[in-house]
Amino acid sequence: MSRERLVFEGTSGTGLAGLLDLPTEPPKAVALFAHCFTCGKNSAAAVGIARELIRQQIAVLRFDFTGVGASEGDFADTTFGTNIGDLVCAAEHLREVLAPPTILIGHSLGGAAVLAGAGMIPEVRAVATIGAPAEPRHIEHLFSAEAAVIESLGESTVRVGARQIRLRREFVHDLRHQDQMTRIAKLRRALLIMHSPQDRVVGVDNARRIYDTAAHPKSFVCLDNADHLLTDRADATYCARILATWARRYIDTESDRARGK
Repeated sequence: MSRERLVFEGTSGTGLAGLLDLPTEPPKAVALFAHCFTCGKNSAAAVGIARELIRQQIAVLRFDFTGVGASEGDFADTTFGTNIGDLVCAAEHLREVLAPPTILIGHSLGGAAVLAGAGMIPEVRAVATIGAPAEPRHIEHLFSAEAAVIESLGESTVRVGARQIRLRREFVHDLRHQDQMTRIAKLRRALLIMHSPQDRVVGVDNARRIYDTAAHPKSFVCLDNADHLLTDRADATYCARILATWARRYIDTESDRARGK
C-alpha cells in the first residue's frame, strides 16, 4: 500500500486535506469516504474501512471537511450544504489525479452527505452509508441545549462528544431546509445501508426510513452490537469487508461493460 497526502480546493475556496490510499496493484475501483460530524479523516471508522478496502484493491480518498482536522477554514462558516460541495470538490480532484470515484461511503452525517451528493457525481455507481440519519436535521439533538441561544444570538459554542465547536444560525437553518427524502428517492444508484440497532446517537429507525424511501437495488446490513463511531476495530473491519464484497458486483459489472461483454 502507498499513501499520498493531498490538498485541494474546497467549495469555499479554502484548502482541504486528504489522504489517498492506493493498493500495490492498479486499483479495481476508487472510493471516496465522508467522515462523521466533526470527526475527521483519521477517525477509527475511516482508518479501519480504508485499510480493508485497500486489501480488496480499492483505492480510497478520505478527507477533512472545511474547518475540520487539517483542512483550512472556520467550522463556524460551514453548513451541510458546504459539506456536499466539499464532497463534489473531492470527487473532481480524484477525477484529475487518479480516476473519478465509483463508490461513495459516508459515516453518520457524512452518510447524509453522500446520499445528497451522489447525484452530482455522474460516475458513482454505488453508495454506502454507516449510521446515517435519514435527514440532516436529526443531528440537532446533539446541541438542543444551545438551540435557543443559537437562534437568538446567531451563534454559540457547543460540545459535541469531546470537542467544542461554534455553530451559527445559518448552520441550523440549512439543516432544516434539506429535501433529503427526495434525493434518496431519486438516488438511482445501488445503495448499501449499514446500521447498528444499538446506535444511541442515530437510531436504527433512520436506516428503515432511508431503505423504505430508496428505490432498488438496495441492501441493509445490521451492525449488531457496534457503537455509532465504530470504535471497535473489528466492527470497522466487518463493515469494510461487507462493503467491498457488495461493491464488487457493481465494479465487476462496469469492468465487463468496458471489455464489451
